[in-house]
Order: sequence, then C-alpha cells, then structure tokens
Amino acid sequence: MALWDRIKESASTMQTQLVAKKNDLKSGAFRDASMAMCALVAAADGTVDPSERQRVTQLIATNEVLQNFPADDLRRRFEENLNRLTTDFDFGKVSVLQEIAKAKKKPAEARAVIQIGIVIGGADGDFDKDEQAVVREACYALDLPPHEFDL
Repeated sequence: MALWDRIKESASTMQTQLVAKKNDLKSGAFRDASMAMCALVAAADGTVDPSERQRVTQLIATNEVLQNFPADDLRRRFEENLNRLTTDFDFGKVSVLQEIAKAKKKPAEARAVIQIGIVIGGADGDFDKDEQAVVREACYALDLPPHEFDL
C-alpha cells in the first residue's frame, strides 16, 4: 500500500475511533488540549499560511467529535494557540504543550487528543515529518508511548 493511502487510512481509522468515543469527550481539558493540538500541528513547520489556517479551521468546525463544543469558542482557542506559536514558535510550543498536557489525567481523552493531531496532520494527505515530530512531543506531554500511534 502506498504511503499516501496508509496516511489516509490511518486518519480515517482515527476519526472513526474518535466518533465512537464522542460522548466521553466533553471536558474542558479535552477541548483545550485538542485546540492546542490543532494549532501545534498547523504550525509544525514554524509557519502557518492562510490556506492552512483556513483548512484547519474548517476541519475543526466540521469534526463530529468537536461538535460537543461551540464552534466560536473552539475557533477562538485555536487562534489564541496559533498566535502563541506564530509570535515565538519555541516559547509558544512550551505553552501549547502545557495546554495539551491538561488531558493526561484521563487516558481516553489523552489518546483522543493525539488522534485529533493525526487526523489534522493527515487531512491534506501528507502527515509530514514536522507534523509527526510535534505529535510525538505531545505524546510525551501526555505520558503516552508514541509507538502506540505509529510515531
């Protein structure tokens, strides 16, 4: 199977698993961590172009699991995290990883945050090395083994 197909299949599988857990993913910690993860993946290469920002915003607005939360609230949180990262990537990343770490008290939520990162990263069909690296860092922030997610 081609790498492109494996990425699409993995993202699709992750999304299916997330939808199955939707009713368990309603906490503020999950909301905050998932928006931080979306921003981290969007800014993984240190920059965010307008089309990438729009694509991730659209994915957030249409993701079935995230519909547990008001779309405007999610967008605001995503933008705040993205601004931290685009102002000073290294300093912002520390702050964003702290937001992500909020979900580690509940293992199901922590895994779901990583899955969201993979879904966002793979949405354009190219879960690149920078995106994989930041999702791997998030695994460490959540005390999850990256190999569990093929990272």
